Amino acid sequence: MKTFLLRAWSRYLRLTTRWPSVGTIVPFLPLIAAWWIITALHVFPPAFLPGPADVVRSFGTLVYTGVLPDYLQDSIVRLVVGSFWGIMLGIPLGLLVGLSQRAHKVLWPLLMFFQAIGDIAWLPILVIWFGYGLTTMTVVIVYTVIFPVILNTVLGVRSIPINMHRAALSLGASRTRMLWEVVLPGALPNIMTGLRNGLGYGWRALIATEIIVGTSGIGFLMFDARRAGSVVEILLGMIILGTLWYIVDSWILAPIERATGQRWGLVTK
Repeated sequence: MKTFLLRAWSRYLRLTTRWPSVGTIVPFLPLIAAWWIITALHVFPPAFLPGPADVVRSFGTLVYTGVLPDYLQDSIVRLVVGSFWGIMLGIPLGLLVGLSQRAHKVLWPLLMFFQAIGDIAWLPILVIWFGYGLTTMTVVIVYTVIFPVILNTVLGVRSIPINMHRAALSLGASRTRMLWEVVLPGALPNIMTGLRNGLGYGWRALIATEIIVGTSGIGFLMFDARRAGSVVEILLGMIILGTLWYIVDSWILAPIERATGQRWGLVTK
């Protein structure tokens, strides 16, 4: 039995090495099979736990009517806009706090204070200020993305060995060249980690915001389904969220982070 399992595992490793997508799909198969068996045996009423086929049919219906593509587009646009501003503000601020001791003393307590206030905690006051709209959702995403970016940028800047700074100064490097050729490359692996974490937090904050104040989007789709008692659409929304983030993280963000670490990681050691 042990030999059989070892051979099966060896074949699985060879298969996933040759076709990495197989390694992505296989772990989900037992989960889907268990879900299908439970619903086929009617352990729970269909209205309480619909089967995989019901979710697939709901997916086809929402795509055919255009609801799902429109909501998905709205969610992605909000995430892109909010993340863009979070990154544009977070990286320069992180560089400032990481490079300047005075800025660190002044801004660090503020960063720690506001970081502890969850993004959702801002929603009541943001709704009063900006109403139920894109501005409120954008501010929440920016607020969520910016802290991981700032903190990881500060960590990256402060991880650069002091000898690197001294060597650049001894060669006559200006402040601009020091920033461009020493600080940014040295901090880049940590900045990429901050971007990856920030976007993940921003994605979750977006869904929570859409549930509370949205009028469209995947989060709103799930909350609206709750009002109608449609568990199948709630499950569909959850599957879309997980699938989308897995694709974005494993196909885009993780390779970029890995490539950045391989290219620039030695600078920080």
